[in-house]
Amino acid sequence: MTTPILSPFIFGAWRLADVAAEANPDAVAKKISMALEHGITTFDHADIYGNYTCEELFGEAVAKHKIPRNKMQLITKCGIKLVSSNRPEHAIKTYDTSRTHIVKSVERSLKNLKTEVIDLLLIHRPDPLMDPNEVAETFNDLQVQGKVKKFGVSNFTTNQVRMLQAQLKTPLSANQIEFSLLHTEPMLNGQLDQCIELGMSPMAWSPLAGGRLFTNDDEHTRKLRNCLDQLSRKYNVEHPESIAYAWLLRHPSKVLPVLGTGKEARLKAAVDALKIQLEHEDWFRLLKAAVGHDVA
Repeated sequence: MTTPILSPFIFGAWRLADVAAEANPDAVAKKISMALEHGITTFDHADIYGNYTCEELFGEAVAKHKIPRNKMQLITKCGIKLVSSNRPEHAIKTYDTSRTHIVKSVERSLKNLKTEVIDLLLIHRPDPLMDPNEVAETFNDLQVQGKVKKFGVSNFTTNQVRMLQAQLKTPLSANQIEFSLLHTEPMLNGQLDQCIELGMSPMAWSPLAGGRLFTNDDEHTRKLRNCLDQLSRKYNVEHPESIAYAWLLRHPSKVLPVLGTGKEARLKAAVDALKIQLEHEDWFRLLKAAVGHDVA
Protein backbone atom coordinates (compact mmCIF):
# COMPACT_ATOMS: atom_id res chain seq x y z
CA MET A 1 0.00 0.00 0.00
CA THR A 2 1.56 3.28 -1.11
CA THR A 3 2.14 6.24 1.15
CA PRO A 4 -0.47 8.97 0.58
CA ILE A 5 1.05 12.02 -1.09
CA LEU A 6 -0.04 15.05 0.92
CA SER A 7 -0.26 18.58 -0.45
CA PRO A 8 2.31 21.19 0.76
CA PHE A 9 -0.45 22.89 2.74
CA ILE A 10 -3.25 21.09 4.55
CA PHE A 11 -6.79 22.40 4.98
CA GLY A 12 -7.75 22.18 8.65
CA ALA A 13 -11.42 21.22 9.00
CA TRP A 14 -11.87 21.99 12.69
CA ARG A 15 -13.71 25.28 12.05
CA LEU A 16 -16.21 24.06 9.48
CA ALA A 17 -19.06 24.24 11.99
CA ASP A 18 -17.98 27.41 13.81
CA VAL A 19 -20.26 29.77 11.86
CA ALA A 20 -23.85 28.53 11.85
CA ALA A 21 -24.68 30.14 8.50
CA GLU A 22 -21.77 28.29 6.87
CA ALA A 23 -22.33 24.93 8.57
CA ASN A 24 -24.15 23.38 5.63
CA PRO A 25 -23.07 21.15 2.73
CA ASP A 26 -23.26 23.90 0.11
CA ALA A 27 -21.02 26.33 2.01
CA VAL A 28 -18.57 23.58 2.93
CA ALA A 29 -18.42 22.34 -0.66
CA LYS A 30 -17.40 25.83 -1.78
CA LYS A 31 -14.53 25.79 0.71
CA ILE A 32 -13.42 22.35 -0.41
CA SER A 33 -13.49 23.38 -4.07
CA MET A 34 -11.65 26.60 -3.29
CA ALA A 35 -8.91 24.69 -1.51
CA LEU A 36 -8.59 22.22 -4.40
CA GLU A 37 -8.33 25.08 -6.89
CA HIS A 38 -5.33 26.39 -4.96
CA GLY A 39 -3.62 22.99 -4.94
CA ILE A 40 -4.58 22.20 -1.34
CA THR A 41 -5.77 18.62 -1.70
CA THR A 42 -5.26 17.30 1.84
CA PHE A 43 -7.95 17.79 4.48
CA ASP A 44 -7.29 17.35 8.18
CA HIS A 45 -10.13 16.13 10.40
CA ALA A 46 -10.64 14.69 13.86
CA ASP A 47 -13.67 12.88 15.17
CA ILE A 48 -14.16 15.56 17.86
CA TYR A 49 -14.09 18.63 15.58
CA GLY A 50 -17.20 20.77 15.69
CA ASN A 51 -18.47 18.87 18.71
CA TYR A 52 -18.38 15.67 16.64
CA THR A 53 -20.09 17.25 13.59
CA CYS A 54 -17.39 18.36 11.11
CA GLU A 55 -16.64 14.97 9.57
CA GLU A 56 -20.28 14.33 8.73
CA LEU A 57 -20.72 17.87 7.39
CA PHE A 58 -17.70 17.41 5.13
CA GLY A 59 -18.94 14.03 3.93
CA GLU A 60 -22.37 15.43 3.10
CA ALA A 61 -20.78 18.25 1.11
CA VAL A 62 -18.58 15.87 -0.88
CA ALA A 63 -21.50 13.54 -1.63
CA LYS A 64 -24.01 16.26 -2.54
CA HIS A 65 -21.64 18.09 -4.87
CA LYS A 66 -19.97 14.94 -6.19
CA ILE A 67 -16.46 16.12 -5.38
CA PRO A 68 -14.12 13.36 -6.63
CA ARG A 69 -12.62 11.38 -3.76
CA ASN A 70 -9.50 10.65 -5.81
CA LYS A 71 -8.73 14.38 -5.93
CA MET A 72 -8.14 14.60 -2.18
CA GLN A 73 -6.40 12.96 0.76
CA LEU A 74 -8.30 12.58 4.03
CA ILE A 75 -6.63 12.68 7.44
CA THR A 76 -8.50 12.14 10.65
CA LYS A 77 -7.62 11.71 14.30
CA CYS A 78 -9.02 9.77 17.23
CA GLY A 79 -8.23 9.14 20.87
CA ILE A 80 -9.89 12.08 22.65
CA LYS A 81 -13.28 11.66 24.31
CA LEU A 82 -15.11 14.93 24.93
CA VAL A 83 -18.05 15.53 27.23
CA SER A 84 -20.73 16.26 24.65
CA SER A 85 -24.44 15.97 24.02
CA ASN A 86 -23.38 14.05 20.91
CA ARG A 87 -21.58 11.53 23.11
CA PRO A 88 -23.76 11.26 26.23
CA GLU A 89 -21.88 8.15 27.35
CA HIS A 90 -18.78 10.28 28.13
CA ALA A 91 -18.90 11.35 31.78
CA ILE A 92 -15.58 13.24 31.77
CA LYS A 93 -12.98 14.20 29.19
CA THR A 94 -10.51 11.34 28.71
CA TYR A 95 -8.05 9.88 26.25
CA ASP A 96 -8.71 6.41 24.89
CA THR A 97 -6.36 4.47 22.63
CA SER A 98 -7.87 1.06 23.26
CA ARG A 99 -8.53 -1.22 20.31
CA THR A 100 -12.27 -0.90 20.88
CA HIS A 101 -12.22 2.88 20.73
CA ILE A 102 -9.85 3.19 17.76
CA VAL A 103 -11.85 0.71 15.67
CA LYS A 104 -15.16 2.31 16.61
CA SER A 105 -13.80 5.76 15.78
CA VAL A 106 -12.48 4.63 12.41
CA GLU A 107 -15.77 2.96 11.47
CA ARG A 108 -17.67 6.11 12.39
CA SER A 109 -15.22 8.38 10.53
CA LEU A 110 -15.48 6.25 7.40
CA LYS A 111 -19.26 6.54 7.55
CA ASN A 112 -19.25 10.27 8.29
CA LEU A 113 -16.71 11.13 5.60
CA LYS A 114 -18.51 8.84 3.14
CA THR A 115 -15.32 7.14 2.12
CA GLU A 116 -14.03 3.58 2.01
CA VAL A 117 -10.55 4.40 3.26
CA ILE A 118 -8.78 6.96 5.45
CA ASP A 119 -5.47 8.05 3.94
CA LEU A 120 -3.82 8.86 7.27
CA LEU A 121 -5.06 8.15 10.81
CA LEU A 122 -3.44 9.93 13.74
CA ILE A 123 -3.64 9.30 17.47
CA HIS A 124 -4.75 12.76 18.57
CA ARG A 125 -2.99 13.06 21.94
CA PRO A 126 -0.58 10.94 23.97
CA ASP A 127 -2.58 8.64 26.23
CA PRO A 128 -0.90 7.76 29.54
CA LEU A 129 -2.76 4.42 29.46
CA MET A 130 -1.78 3.62 25.87
CA ASP A 131 -0.64 0.04 25.32
CA PRO A 132 1.67 0.32 22.29
CA ASN A 133 1.31 -3.38 21.47
CA GLU A 134 -2.47 -3.10 21.38
CA VAL A 135 -2.31 0.02 19.22
CA ALA A 136 0.18 -1.63 16.86
CA GLU A 137 -2.04 -4.70 16.43
CA THR A 138 -5.06 -2.48 15.82
CA PHE A 139 -3.20 -0.40 13.23
CA ASN A 140 -2.05 -3.54 11.44
CA ASP A 141 -5.56 -4.99 11.30
CA LEU A 142 -7.07 -1.73 9.99
CA GLN A 143 -4.41 -1.57 7.30
CA VAL A 144 -4.87 -5.21 6.26
CA GLN A 145 -8.63 -4.61 6.07
CA GLY A 146 -8.01 -1.66 3.72
CA LYS A 147 -9.71 0.84 6.01
CA VAL A 148 -6.62 2.98 6.70
CA LYS A 149 -3.58 3.46 4.44
CA LYS A 150 -1.07 4.99 6.85
CA PHE A 151 -0.78 5.93 10.52
CA GLY A 152 0.78 8.69 12.56
CA VAL A 153 0.51 10.60 15.80
CA SER A 154 -0.22 14.09 17.02
CA ASN A 155 1.44 16.03 19.83
CA PHE A 156 3.72 13.09 20.69
CA THR A 157 7.13 13.62 22.29
CA THR A 158 10.15 11.93 20.74
CA ASN A 159 10.12 9.22 23.42
CA GLN A 160 6.42 8.53 22.84
CA VAL A 161 7.02 8.22 19.09
CA ARG A 162 9.93 5.87 19.71
CA MET A 163 7.88 3.71 22.08
CA LEU A 164 5.04 3.25 19.59
CA GLN A 165 7.24 2.87 16.53
CA ALA A 166 9.15 0.05 18.21
CA GLN A 167 5.98 -2.08 18.12
CA LEU A 168 4.82 -1.24 14.59
CA LYS A 169 5.42 -3.27 11.46
CA THR A 170 5.27 -0.17 9.27
CA PRO A 171 6.77 3.28 9.92
CA LEU A 172 4.71 6.11 11.34
CA SER A 173 4.07 8.68 8.62
CA ALA A 174 3.53 11.90 10.57
CA ASN A 175 3.59 13.76 13.86
CA GLN A 176 1.23 16.73 13.96
CA ILE A 177 2.74 19.28 16.33
CA GLU A 178 2.46 22.94 17.21
CA PHE A 179 5.10 24.91 15.32
CA SER A 180 5.30 28.58 14.39
CA LEU A 181 7.48 31.66 14.78
CA LEU A 182 5.89 32.06 18.22
CA HIS A 183 6.40 28.39 19.12
CA THR A 184 9.86 27.26 18.00
CA GLU A 185 10.34 24.50 20.60
CA PRO A 186 10.10 21.62 18.06
CA MET A 187 13.48 22.74 16.70
CA LEU A 188 14.97 22.34 20.18
CA ASN A 189 13.16 19.37 21.73
CA GLY A 190 14.06 16.90 18.99
CA GLN A 191 10.63 16.57 17.34
CA LEU A 192 11.74 17.93 13.96
CA ASP A 193 15.07 16.12 14.17
CA GLN A 194 13.20 12.87 14.72
CA CYS A 195 10.92 13.53 11.75
CA ILE A 196 14.00 13.84 9.53
CA GLU A 197 15.56 10.73 11.08
CA LEU A 198 12.46 8.56 10.64
CA GLY A 199 11.15 10.06 7.42
CA MET A 200 7.99 11.34 9.13
CA SER A 201 6.11 14.42 7.94
CA PRO A 202 5.85 17.14 10.59
CA MET A 203 2.39 18.66 10.27
CA ALA A 204 2.35 22.10 11.91
CA TRP A 205 -0.86 23.10 13.62
CA SER A 206 -1.32 26.80 14.46
CA PRO A 207 1.41 27.79 11.97
CA LEU A 208 0.51 31.45 12.60
CA ALA A 209 0.19 30.82 16.35
CA GLY A 210 -3.58 30.82 16.16
CA GLY A 211 -3.48 34.29 14.62
CA ARG A 212 -1.52 35.75 17.54
CA LEU A 213 1.39 36.44 15.23
CA PHE A 214 -0.68 39.26 13.71
CA THR A 215 -2.90 40.26 16.65
CA ASN A 216 -0.71 40.25 19.77
CA ASP A 217 0.24 43.77 20.80
CA ASP A 218 3.28 43.03 22.99
CA GLU A 219 6.62 44.54 22.03
CA HIS A 220 8.17 41.20 21.08
CA THR A 221 5.43 40.31 18.58
CA ARG A 222 5.41 43.83 17.15
CA LYS A 223 9.14 43.55 16.40
CA LEU A 224 8.58 40.17 14.78
CA ARG A 225 5.78 41.59 12.63
CA ASN A 226 8.03 44.46 11.62
CA CYS A 227 10.60 41.94 10.42
CA LEU A 228 7.91 40.07 8.47
CA ASP A 229 6.74 43.33 6.91
CA GLN A 230 10.26 44.23 5.81
CA LEU A 231 10.82 40.83 4.24
CA SER A 232 7.43 40.83 2.51
CA ARG A 233 8.54 43.99 0.72
CA LYS A 234 11.92 42.49 -0.12
CA TYR A 235 10.36 39.35 -1.59
CA ASN A 236 7.53 41.31 -3.21
CA VAL A 237 4.62 39.44 -1.62
CA GLU A 238 1.36 41.08 -0.66
CA HIS A 239 0.87 39.46 2.74
CA PRO A 240 3.53 39.13 5.46
CA GLU A 241 1.98 35.83 6.52
CA SER A 242 3.40 34.39 3.28
CA ILE A 243 6.84 35.06 4.76
CA ALA A 244 5.84 33.35 8.03
CA TYR A 245 4.82 30.26 6.08
CA ALA A 246 7.98 30.41 3.96
CA TRP A 247 10.02 30.36 7.16
CA LEU A 248 8.34 27.09 8.18
CA LEU A 249 8.74 25.57 4.71
CA ARG A 250 12.47 26.39 4.68
CA HIS A 251 13.14 23.85 7.44
CA PRO A 252 14.69 20.63 6.07
CA SER A 253 12.12 18.44 7.84
CA LYS A 254 9.63 19.48 5.11
CA VAL A 255 6.97 20.96 7.36
CA LEU A 256 3.33 20.71 6.20
CA PRO A 257 1.39 23.66 7.69
CA VAL A 258 -2.23 22.96 8.66
CA LEU A 259 -4.29 26.01 7.72
CA GLY A 260 -7.11 27.17 9.95
CA THR A 261 -8.86 29.43 7.48
CA GLY A 262 -11.56 29.06 4.86
CA LYS A 263 -11.01 32.51 3.35
CA GLU A 264 -9.63 32.54 -0.17
CA ALA A 265 -7.29 35.51 0.32
CA ARG A 266 -5.60 33.76 3.22
CA LEU A 267 -5.37 30.45 1.37
CA LYS A 268 -3.69 32.31 -1.48
CA ALA A 269 -1.30 34.02 0.95
CA ALA A 270 -0.28 30.58 2.20
CA VAL A 271 0.22 29.12 -1.27
CA ASP A 272 2.24 32.18 -2.31
CA ALA A 273 4.86 31.04 0.21
CA LEU A 274 5.74 28.19 -2.14
CA LYS A 275 7.26 30.74 -4.52
CA ILE A 276 9.56 32.14 -1.82
CA GLN A 277 13.00 30.76 -1.09
CA LEU A 278 14.14 32.65 1.98
CA GLU A 279 17.79 33.54 1.91
CA HIS A 280 19.89 31.96 4.65
CA GLU A 281 20.39 35.18 6.61
CA ASP A 282 16.73 36.17 6.28
CA TRP A 283 15.67 32.86 7.84
CA PHE A 284 17.98 33.53 10.78
CA ARG A 285 16.83 37.15 10.92
CA LEU A 286 13.32 35.88 11.55
CA LEU A 287 14.56 33.35 14.09
CA LYS A 288 16.31 36.16 15.96
CA ALA A 289 13.13 38.22 15.96
CA ALA A 290 11.15 35.17 17.08
CA VAL A 291 13.31 34.24 20.08
CA GLY A 292 14.58 37.72 20.89
CA HIS A 293 18.32 37.15 20.52
CA ASP A 294 21.05 35.93 18.17
CA VAL A 295 21.86 32.25 18.03
CA ALA A 296 24.49 31.23 20.60
